Amino acid sequence: MDIQTETLAEEELAAITGYLLPSKQIHWLSINGWQYVLTRSRRPIVGRVYARLKLAGVKPSATNAVAETWTLDLSRVG
Repeated sequence: MDIQTETLAEEELAAITGYLLPSKQIHWLSINGWQYVLTRSRRPIVGRVYARLKLAGVKPSATNAVAETWTLDLSRVG
């Protein structure tokens, strides 16, 4: 079983952007409004939760990027 990290692997980023070259990936991420950070070697790093939200069509924010707490609501139970 593969263990997923908090950031996308190079192969995953290439699959999303369609590019293998980091410079092309950076261009694609910028054009499409994705947030990323660059490593010292100028490779883009994208967070896994952020990418999942973007791919699902949800605008990532600080509130939806963390697990929501919930409580049991029995007010409608008759």
